[in-house]
Amino acid sequence: MKVVALISGGKDSCYNMMQCVAAGHSIVALANLRPSNKDELDSYMYQTVGHQAIELLAEAMGLPLYRRTIEGTSLDTGREYSQRQGDEVEDLYHLLKHVKEKEGVEAVSVGAILSDYQRVRVENVCARLRLQPLAYLWRRDQETLLSEIISCDLHALLIKVAAFGLDPEKHLGKSLSEMEPYLKQLSQKYGVHVCGEGGEYETFTTDCPLFKKRIVIDAMETVIHSADAFAPVGYLRFTQMHTENKVSGHDKYTHYYGHVILLIYRF
Repeated sequence: MKVVALISGGKDSCYNMMQCVAAGHSIVALANLRPSNKDELDSYMYQTVGHQAIELLAEAMGLPLYRRTIEGTSLDTGREYSQRQGDEVEDLYHLLKHVKEKEGVEAVSVGAILSDYQRVRVENVCARLRLQPLAYLWRRDQETLLSEIISCDLHALLIKVAAFGLDPEKHLGKSLSEMEPYLKQLSQKYGVHVCGEGGEYETFTTDCPLFKKRIVIDAMETVIHSADAFAPVGYLRFTQMHTENKVSGHDKYTHYYGHVILLIYRF
């Protein structure tokens, strides 16, 4: 199927794209919802930290990027979702409707792992547009999934932390592979979700086997959102970045298909 990938820049949306390709689907476009005037939104649905580099992600993949500014807010927060004007979910509907009209896509790549809140709303939008959601990471064991993501040559940085045991001054900008042992320790001690599904952290992907170029972050600054003594919240704002050539796509795909494990999970 022709697929549009919902991307935040994070590890999950990128790894789900890899799974879509491994399943024989074709990623033909990328879609992203961006904040209007600040880096971090109080959103139940969308990761917005790192939005400055989303266009480089599209450049790295050589795909068209469709973006829409988030105008709505989280109005309908119930277990089920009913179409409601002014809700942020409707921004997703209009974005995907536009992509379907332009690209003729049949399915949507979604990097959801655990959130029923997100699942219900994405399913609602896809049903209205007659699109198939492809969520291969759904309900995967998070510790296994994290190790699998790292082993498949996906490189990501922590760009937001918001949990006990995670310090903006120490851990922001660290690679996912560097953080894996510590995240597993936090999970065992405090019940932290190792893939960040409790909002503990967010990531930005700088390279993966689907990228034709890699993303280089040249300069960034740390923003402390909340200086809580036990669980400070901080994130990175990218101020200078670029893409650069890397190993040929053929070599990367050979490496990818030799190591990836395709596990199909649907909503």
